[in-house]
Amino acid sequence: MFARLKKILTFYYMKAVRDKGTPEYIARGWAIGMFVGFAIPFGLQLAVSIPLSFLLKGSKLGSILGTFTTNHFTIFIIYPLQCWIGNKLICGSLSLDRIQCMMRDVLNECNYEALFNAGLEVVVSFFAGGLLFAVISTPICYCVIKQIVIKYRLLREKARAEKAAENGK
Repeated sequence: MFARLKKILTFYYMKAVRDKGTPEYIARGWAIGMFVGFAIPFGLQLAVSIPLSFLLKGSKLGSILGTFTTNHFTIFIIYPLQCWIGNKLICGSLSLDRIQCMMRDVLNECNYEALFNAGLEVVVSFFAGGLLFAVISTPICYCVIKQIVIKYRLLREKARAEKAAENGK
């Protein structure tokens, strides 16, 4: 399991650092994707993140990959937690058990009608929690991706310079 996780993380790392553009451009795209991944329900994310990446001049690939924060595996943890925290933000009365039960029904049906049929308090809680997660994670994502790209490019240039010096001898 850890070998597979390492392979997946390496894949995304290489996609991030090898993307064309400035570190800021790449990081902006990833941050857009991260924001949309939390703020927009699963299924509509690409329809929002790609146009946003054009408007905000961010990496299109990064905006796509950034939305993968919420995926078929993580939404079963993130969405109920997002709803519960959002419910606390709006001073709602939903318990975590009730939210988990409702979100399980929504996720099993995999449609937006099920989300909106869960009730206004659940919908508002979902979006409030998602917006909070997005606001917190977006600047962190931007800074981390930017530093990763800069570090990778510096190491790559150093390796190229060392190889050129070796070949020049």
